[in-house]
Amino acid sequence: MSYCELFQDGVGGNSPVNHSRFATTGLERRRILERYRRIAMVGLSSNPFRPSHFAAIYLTAESYDVTPVNPREGEVLGRRSYPTLMELPDPIEVVDIFREPAAVPEIVEQAITREAKVVWMQLGVIHEKAAQRARDAGLEVVMDRCMKIEHARFFGGLNTVGLNTGVISALRRPRGMSR
Repeated sequence: MSYCELFQDGVGGNSPVNHSRFATTGLERRRILERYRRIAMVGLSSNPFRPSHFAAIYLTAESYDVTPVNPREGEVLGRRSYPTLMELPDPIEVVDIFREPAAVPEIVEQAITREAKVVWMQLGVIHEKAAQRARDAGLEVVMDRCMKIEHARFFGGLNTVGLNTGVISALRRPRGMSR
């Protein structure tokens, strides 16, 4: 990936966050995605048509350890779901928030208490006061960005279904291989 590509805004390029004190660079987001592997996904749904569900499938396929946090779910994608961050048994690195902005301050407080490293707010989730609280507590903050989209953008996982097949080719499949 070239130096210029790392600094392009890509998806979310028109976000008001890009012109605020909470803007993050492509290099910062890429470093977070490379460094941290344990994700507590708050608001992860078992509904396969929800963005959180699709993002979790993608991130799991990319070897991230995704733990569902949703009080309305008992299990998502074969993994036990926890009602809150406080009930997770394992350490947390990234708190990925798929909730409305009004829910963010409480989630940030739990992330601080649990000593998370990053609070990542999904597309459309912006809460500057909670973001400042997280930063003041030493956490990194990403707002109005999707972990799945950012990962795919930096590491080559963009294709027709959004999952990284590892193969991009214009060649026809050999005879005998099914579609």
